[in-house]
Amino acid sequence: MPTPDTVTLLTPAFIALLGPLVLFIFANSITPGPNNVMLTASGVTFGFRRTIPHIIGIGFGVAVMLILIGMGVGSLFQRYPAVYTALQYAAAAYLLWLAWKIAHAGPAEAASSRSKPMTFLQAAAFQWVNPKAWVMALGIVTTYTPPGAVFAHLALIAAICLIINASTTSIWAAFGTALRHYLRSPVVVRRFNRAMALLLVASLYPILMSSHP
Repeated sequence: MPTPDTVTLLTPAFIALLGPLVLFIFANSITPGPNNVMLTASGVTFGFRRTIPHIIGIGFGVAVMLILIGMGVGSLFQRYPAVYTALQYAAAAYLLWLAWKIAHAGPAEAASSRSKPMTFLQAAAFQWVNPKAWVMALGIVTTYTPPGAVFAHLALIAAICLIINASTTSIWAAFGTALRHYLRSPVVVRRFNRAMALLLVASLYPILMSSHP
């Protein structure tokens, strides 16, 4: 039997938002972005199994970000726009560095022996300099979080986001793993890595065009 807290949480207004919320999270998670580009490259270089911590770290990082923004971190950027601007430049610099690493990665066998995939904590921390994660988290908090029982709603939404995120990002890692069997030539691997690096650089566009939250 549902508890009073559950009844309060699952209000008609919140239930009405669940469908659009799931579609919003799915659309933002499945489409190309820094996370999915890096997961594809990781699948090619390290295989799916070694990329699993990266996948879970992304979902966890976005979920934590969503809760913290909903609890007031987002208002910090409105009060101190310079902090948000600094974060934007840090994100741009970090993404350019990652693009450089991907562009200069060698064949899968060689890369696997001399480097390591992104860890759970690294993937979770990366979301704080990931412009697409910020856009999604801010959009969820401002559009799909009803008033009342704020933390409970945020926790439930974060759990939904984590599940959808892990499912959709797994597809990109699996795609990269499938490509691994076809990218045998060093020349083809270099071209693929450079294409992934260019896509990562292209993901800087939201940083350059976005305004303060």
